[in-house]
Amino acid sequence: MSRTLIAAALALALPSVAAAETLTLYTSQPNEDAQTTVDAFMAANPDITVEWVRDGTTKLMARLQAEIEAGQPQADVLLIADTVTLEGMAQAGQLAAYKSPEAAAYDDALYSADGYYYSTKLITTGIVYNTGAAEVPTSWADLAKPEMKGLVAMPSPLYSGAALIHMATLTGTDGLGWDYYTKLAENETRAEGGNGGTFKAVAAGEKPYGVLVDFMAIRAKADGSPVEFVFPEEGVSYVTEPAAILSGSQHMAAAEKFIDFLLSEEGQKLVVDMGYIPARDGVASPEGFPSRDDVKLMSFDPAKALADTEANKARFAEIFGVQ
Repeated sequence: MSRTLIAAALALALPSVAAAETLTLYTSQPNEDAQTTVDAFMAANPDITVEWVRDGTTKLMARLQAEIEAGQPQADVLLIADTVTLEGMAQAGQLAAYKSPEAAAYDDALYSADGYYYSTKLITTGIVYNTGAAEVPTSWADLAKPEMKGLVAMPSPLYSGAALIHMATLTGTDGLGWDYYTKLAENETRAEGGNGGTFKAVAAGEKPYGVLVDFMAIRAKADGSPVEFVFPEEGVSYVTEPAAILSGSQHMAAAEKFIDFLLSEEGQKLVVDMGYIPARDGVASPEGFPSRDDVKLMSFDPAKALADTEANKARFAEIFGVQ
């Protein structure tokens, strides 16, 4: 028998070994967090290889939309900054609906009722103050008091996605609304740049008070920075780094496993290890953060925020006199 026939006979006789399936993830996570997430998932699912692309949400979405328009989307799964972006994709028919069994352990405000996207962590926005400040604020309303004139900094919703969601949340809240933003402007609140600039201003004492994402202040405090963070009594706005599956993915089963892993207790403990409040109920927060059960989330409607985005930006620009 020839070598070719022998090789063919052996190939038929031996059990076939399935090649690992490859899943493509587009994410705005920091590189280290993305690699940790992917490594943990692949360890739990050795038959699936994950390749990932990392960039800021705006640039990542521009790339993905160009691919979709060309009829060649490369991503199977998204893990990006906010639910508003994914709500837009869901409305455009670009996401697959998947009802994850892990959703039972989540507040229903943290995922799409139709299964288009799921929150994976809580990055809340509250109040940061310098420990040398004369007063300790306890509510959002405190920042609009006359004695706070010229003492408050916040990121601009024209620049920061978290600040835009924060504005949509507070302007939709009874007792605050657009009147609150008008009072902030009249109080000479500085609204520019992102969270980083606000933190630096407060930590240096340039502005004793600020509006900031939680982890930036809490981590800095642990490192000795003279700041404290307040979860206001009205509650906090939040972004959640949601995950979603692209419609038309050729690796749907693997993508569903990835979603389930992110939402699982194991996946949520990774979130804690990275230094964020977990979105899943019953998982302990990182040291220095409040328990998930003690965090009061303000009401937020991604679909309304999406519909109102341009009008909200225009109204903010008019109130604060910026372009």
